[in-house]
Amino acid sequence: MDQLKYKMIIQWSQEDNCFLVALPDFPGQQWRTHGDTYEETVANGKEALESLIVSYEADGEPLPEPTVCEAV
Repeated sequence: MDQLKYKMIIQWSQEDNCFLVALPDFPGQQWRTHGDTYEETVANGKEALESLIVSYEADGEPLPEPTVCEAV
């Protein structure tokens, strides 16, 4: 998918003993998925993001604007 231009935050959770993924551009998606390794977490985050995009499109909802960082 060429629409994967959304911010994905990956953070270690000592309490859960795994990495957590947040997708802050999507309302209500604070901690969307997780993984035991960083690589697994990235893959799970991409999958979650793809699922959100498909869901938004199926419901006819406009996708949120991605956060854009600009170099200075």
